[in-house]
Amino acid sequence: MKVTDHIKKAKGKTLFSFEIIPPQKGRSIQELYNNIDPLMEFKPPFIDVTTSREQYIYIDKGEGLLDRKITRMRPGTVGICAAIKHKYNVDTVPHVLCGGFTKEETEYLLVDCHYLGIDNVMALRGDAMSHQKYFEPSKGGHKYATELVSQIQNLNTGKYLHDVVESEHKSDFCIGVAGYPEKHMEAPSLQTDLKRLKEKVDAGADYIVTQMFFDNKKYFEFVEAAKAFGINVPIIPGIKPIAVKRHLQILPQVFKIDVPEELIQAVENCKDNKAVRQVGIEWGVKQSKELLDYGVPVLHYYSMGKSDNIKAIASELF
Repeated sequence: MKVTDHIKKAKGKTLFSFEIIPPQKGRSIQELYNNIDPLMEFKPPFIDVTTSREQYIYIDKGEGLLDRKITRMRPGTVGICAAIKHKYNVDTVPHVLCGGFTKEETEYLLVDCHYLGIDNVMALRGDAMSHQKYFEPSKGGHKYATELVSQIQNLNTGKYLHDVVESEHKSDFCIGVAGYPEKHMEAPSLQTDLKRLKEKVDAGADYIVTQMFFDNKKYFEFVEAAKAFGINVPIIPGIKPIAVKRHLQILPQVFKIDVPEELIQAVENCKDNKAVRQVGIEWGVKQSKELLDYGVPVLHYYSMGKSDNIKAIASELF
């Protein structure tokens, strides 16, 4: 079922969902199941599965020589989506990236998803590779998420690349895209960012999931600004509980987000990361309750491979 259909079926009730990352190559999928199992009691209608960018690794050839190879350390997104769908009977949302994929590879991935009965995809540009200062599209790939949304929407109308396929069996993907309450780090202004978001919606995006934020006021203002801009699709808030002290430095640096002074002070007063985790849970509960009162369609949590703090938050809400 489509994410938007789940929202409609809920008739105003806020749903629970979360995002997971694939295990590193060589690790068991059971590790994922161990973190998903405790969250299934909250009846998530869908689970997101991220896709990682490729990266360079250096293999020692001896005598001081290194061989540079490109690889993906966390492959298997579509396979994991299929496995979760089969094991838990829950819808899955694979993340589809511009970066690291040609248009043809994207089409193959989407065909696989269609065959597997996956109804939803999250269309993202993706980040720059670690050695790049700015995002660079792959040769033969998309530069912007809007272009990726258009390709998916074209597939939904039966239009394949190169116009060499005629088929009456069309995909019908529900397309999610990212939104940034504190604007994308590369956008010169929030208004410019909203313009780009409107372009994604006009290209066929059905719903929006926001970047993490810690100040609900920023989300509320973002939703109102989006509506004023003519964006009328569901806007799902993304929530990430702080878990360790270094998050105070890492999260603002990586995601260009602000952390409220009250939360900063509470984390800095903690003696250890166990105490930080509890602060993150308490802030997550407070933040989530306020979002529930606002009537958000879904509370979407970034688990990053761990579920104990998400379970603690959800236990207070669902």
